Formats: sequence, C-alpha cells, structure tokens
Amino acid sequence: MPKYTSILARSLALALPIAFASTMAIAQSDTTEETPEEAPSTPNELSLGETAPEGPQVGETYIKEEFGDWDMRCIKTENGEDPCQMYQLLSNEEGTPISEFTLFKLPEGGQAQAGATVVVPLETSLAGQLTIKIDDKPAKRYPFAFCNRVGCYARIGLTDEDINSFKRGGEAVISIVPIVAQDQRVNVSLSLSGFTASYDVVSVIDQ
Repeated sequence: MPKYTSILARSLALALPIAFASTMAIAQSDTTEETPEEAPSTPNELSLGETAPEGPQVGETYIKEEFGDWDMRCIKTENGEDPCQMYQLLSNEEGTPISEFTLFKLPEGGQAQAGATVVVPLETSLAGQLTIKIDDKPAKRYPFAFCNRVGCYARIGLTDEDINSFKRGGEAVISIVPIVAQDQRVNVSLSLSGFTASYDVVSVIDQ
C-alpha cells in the first residue's frame, strides 16, 4: 500500500522533530530547578476524554425490533418520530447475500397500499426485470428504476391484494436474470415469517 506507507512516512517525519525537541526541552529542564507548583498538572496536548453518547444519534440507522425474519430499521430523528421500514437481507443457498428488500406503508388514497425497494447485484439483466412469486400464485414482474455502485433498484407498489398474499403466504421467491446467462434465472427466497406483525407497526412514508 504505497499511498498509506507514504502517509505514515510523512507523519513520522513530522513527529520525529517534535519528539526530538520535546526531549531536548526535558533535558534542559533537568539542569534547572523547578518547584512542583510550576509544573503543569495536565499538559494542554493531553485529552481527559468526554462522556460518549449512548444509542443511535440523529441521522443514524438502527434496528428497533425484530419480527421473525424481518428487521424494523429506523432512522433517528431530532423529534423522536423515527420513520421505520421493514427490512430483510436475502441470501442464496451458499449464504451469499444476493438482494435487499425494504417495505413501508404509503398514505391512504392511492392504488398502492405499500411500497418496496428491492436491490440486486449490478450483474443483473435490466431487460429481464424482476419477478416476485408467492406460493402458487401467478408471478408479478417489475422493471428496474436505476443502478448505482451498490446495485440495481426496483421500486414497486403493492396493492391490498399483494399485501394479503404476503400475510397469508408461506414463502415468496424473488427472481432475476444474470446478464452473463440470460437464458437462466436466479431465485432467492423472501421469508414471510413475521411479516404480518412487522407490517402492523411499519411507518407510513410519503413518496
């Protein structure tokens, strides 16, 4: 790591003259008499520390509660009314994380009762879209909205019928198409254990 090494070398180059000067000052002080009252009890360059704050700070994400396989992820706010979303990390059979699924309620009056964001790897075919299938019900297909350095995002709306399917279902399967093998699909399971209890307390977030 040449860059890191150069930073260390530069720091040492700055530190050594200071340490040398300090040593010389101490040596010179040994030749003169100094009463204990004249020596500072706490040098200015030493920190006495401060009480570290406990719990999440404003703007930080934290897990408020767990419901089965769902985490209730919230963001700390100044007024204490922390918005929370349902969250689940999806892994393949080898335990490798494949996708993230977050869900939140929407204000009443629209076709969608809830919204969800699904994040998948960058090596995903956008044309193949994303499908979600619950038990033996017909699969629903959703387009991807955008990609960034983290992955590709699908932003989906869930109707009353969709939410009821999640509540009553045993398992949901999320399916994507890898860009290097577009004749295949990669399936990961979205557990519905704890979905109903988590959904009952999730925040309403206006989009």
